[in-house]
Amino acid sequence: MGHNHSHRKESLDLNGEVNFDHFQILRAIGKGSFGKVCIVQKRDTKKMFAMKYMNKSMCIKKDAVRNVLREQEILQQLEHPFLVNLWFTFQDEEDMFMVVDLLLGGDLRYHIQQGVKFDAERIKLYMCEIALALDYLQMECIIHRDIKPDNILLDEEGHVHITDFNIATILKDGTLATSMSGTKPYMAPEIFLTDQDEHRGYDFSVDWWSMGVCIYEMLRGKRPYDIHSTSSVNDIHHILTTTTVHYPSSWNSSLVSVLKHLLALDPQKRTTDLQRFLQHSFVADVDWDAVLNMKIKPSFIPPKDHLNCDPTFELEEMIIEAKPLHKKKKRLAKQGSKAREVDEEVQSRLLNLSEEFVVYNRDNANKVKDVVVQESNGHAEDEDAVEDVKTMQETNHDRKDQAEVTGPT
Repeated sequence: MGHNHSHRKESLDLNGEVNFDHFQILRAIGKGSFGKVCIVQKRDTKKMFAMKYMNKSMCIKKDAVRNVLREQEILQQLEHPFLVNLWFTFQDEEDMFMVVDLLLGGDLRYHIQQGVKFDAERIKLYMCEIALALDYLQMECIIHRDIKPDNILLDEEGHVHITDFNIATILKDGTLATSMSGTKPYMAPEIFLTDQDEHRGYDFSVDWWSMGVCIYEMLRGKRPYDIHSTSSVNDIHHILTTTTVHYPSSWNSSLVSVLKHLLALDPQKRTTDLQRFLQHSFVADVDWDAVLNMKIKPSFIPPKDHLNCDPTFELEEMIIEAKPLHKKKKRLAKQGSKAREVDEEVQSRLLNLSEEFVVYNRDNANKVKDVVVQESNGHAEDEDAVEDVKTMQETNHDRKDQAEVTGPT
């Protein structure tokens, strides 16, 4: 769809803020609750990314603005090999954009549905990579709250990366989260208990439970508990307290031991951090430096002869979508001369959203880090460049201060 995005050369200010014109739209690859995702190529560097775009009016209508801004705020703080990292954010009058790492190996949900066999060695590497990501998030005081196969993507070599921080939250100073957040089949028991006022709250341990559910589902093709999105909290409580999880006798015994500790109903008895995870015999032979540096070759490499996702996303974008992305520029130019038929309240909220939105550029953020390191080492050679970066840093801080977004945990 994006190959016909433009037949003429466009003048781009490559030294200015990154915007929609800096990318060539290639094809749609997915959609979520509040946005869609397509493959893009940055015109100057030719580097490929995934670009998630969220319609502002729809976000306001679905009361999702706080989630979107909080996700961007969190991702700007993070960088890890087993996360889907954020590179750029920008906006126009219709949409908010997030440009992130492109992972072409498909999500684990897709591979489970394709009937791919997950053996113990493959599971071990996945568990170790996810555990390192969860440990990093915990050090950054972040609970993901939606760890599930749909949100674990594979890269072209088969390594896993956690994505979608739409309902993540920040916990500091021993505070607990209390909101009913997540996808029910993967939510830890204490989240439901908190909702029923039978628990004070929950912490990072809920993500480790969710990992346990994912691993079990990969191995067996179904989840350990028969919980669905339509299940009531009372039904879920009954299922969790009356079901005995079945572990087939053919499974590796040390792997079963890890799963039992991840799926402990009581978070006090659960494996809930990297230190406890390291104590399991199943991972006793793991070279953790090699895992972190992606030196261990995955036993499964996703097929490269096709996109590992549902092909209907692109058809929907081309045929069904009322405002297709590849026609955005022409559409905005047309409506620029027309009075927009938006009621006063929505217009006001759109204006507030535009003001709260924080533009982000990881390339610039990395330049700031480099200059700080150079200054600390006494190696800042170009005073003008240093001043430019300082100005850029101060501008970014001002924007973040103006757009500080907080919400219930």
